[in-house]
Amino acid sequence: MTATLDGAVAVVTGATRGIGKGIALELGTAGASVYVTGRTTSRRGPLPGTLRETADEIEALGGTAVPVVCDHRDDAQVRGVFERVASDHGQLNILVNNVYSAIDLVPWLNQPFWQIPTDSWDQVIGIGARSHYVASALGAPLMLGRTPALIVNISSSGSVQYAHNVVYGVGKAAVDKMTADMAHELRPHGVAVVSLWPGLVRTELTLMGAEKTPDGREVLRLPGAGEFDLGQAETPRFCGRAVVALASAPDVMARTGKTCRTGELARAYGFTDVDGRVPEVHVRPPAEPDAG
Repeated sequence: MTATLDGAVAVVTGATRGIGKGIALELGTAGASVYVTGRTTSRRGPLPGTLRETADEIEALGGTAVPVVCDHRDDAQVRGVFERVASDHGQLNILVNNVYSAIDLVPWLNQPFWQIPTDSWDQVIGIGARSHYVASALGAPLMLGRTPALIVNISSSGSVQYAHNVVYGVGKAAVDKMTADMAHELRPHGVAVVSLWPGLVRTELTLMGAEKTPDGREVLRLPGAGEFDLGQAETPRFCGRAVVALASAPDVMARTGKTCRTGELARAYGFTDVDGRVPEVHVRPPAEPDAG
């Protein structure tokens, strides 16, 4: 993708792996200086990926990366991220709120709410939704009157359809409502806010849960949702290309406050995944978003 964001400053939260990493890679490739946040500084647990590895990959692609260790449960650490951005650049153009405790959700998939721990609320709402709010509140003052100026909240159609369990849906609905209301308040300042709905994504977590079939395919079986061929799913960098397209689009304010699917944005702005496809594999039957 041709660099279109030279001189822009971006923050991507939760960028050690998965969707956050894919977005950070594409923003860096497009010319932005990318601050990436996360907690993982060394290999541990079942999932690969560290903050330094993400930064190294951005730089290998010719981009500029600034890794910042941050636990988004700690407001002081989050404030430190934006204080550093302000000190280094005095501005922020793109904020991607992606941090999410996805691995903690796995044991609760398709479980009734009365059979999962009540602290699941704090994992999903307290981290997934609240962290987006805190980062936006701290980042917005650096974005007022800038060009481009975009906040992207990673969400899903679970906000309008049953998905996984009660608390997941409540969390995504909160993110989409937050997007709409932040957009209302930021519109006079020229800052766009959108919720991005990826399809099924080939993250490290989904690949870890996949099974090899006799014909060599990688298949993910999700309780209550079905069986999915990960070979047809989108890569995390497809999500990144969607964010780059939004940040570069002259009509982005027409989408502010709304939900956008990655596939629909690909058709609208003419980008593809890394293999040249426009993948549209959905975990649940598509519900119509507000825009796309």
